[in-house]
Amino acid sequence: MKINKEYREICDNILNEEHFMSLKNDIHHGTNRYDHSRRVAHLSYLLTKLFKGNVKNATRAGLLHDFFNGNAKDSEELSYLNHPLVSVENAKKYFDISIEEENIIKSHMYHYALVKKVTHVKDENKENIFKPTSKEGRIVCLADLLVSAYEGIVFEGRYAAALYFVFLINLIRY
Repeated sequence: MKINKEYREICDNILNEEHFMSLKNDIHHGTNRYDHSRRVAHLSYLLTKLFKGNVKNATRAGLLHDFFNGNAKDSEELSYLNHPLVSVENAKKYFDISIEEENIIKSHMYHYALVKKVTHVKDENKENIFKPTSKEGRIVCLADLLVSAYEGIVFEGRYAAALYFVFLINLIRY
């Protein structure tokens, strides 16, 4: 994958930080969370360039959207709805993030709310579901879905169909 100078300038300080590099030890969608986040950031970068958004905010938030250690499936604190808040706290602790980047990271799981709504499943934790408030937020949410679908197909075939369903819902909603 050829990555240009602008992308490297945005990402290198995050990718090379020791706490962020520890994500290489966490399994995520059959790969590791470091590589997953790198893929989301790169796709966010490309899509934001295409749609003329704030490339820096989307790319950095794409990198930091899953900045937590541990397994979200085994921990309530790191659950699907809570991990964006943990990721924001970690991003603030180790990097100087903007309010816009914080909002993007918080809202990257909005597709989860859409699935719950479409499937009529009650959710008691609505306070932790944040709707994207910017073009960049929607792009990172979409990039995370597309990368997760790709990783599901390549690394864990069983998740692919569900992720494509969520992706289609997002396309219809926006």
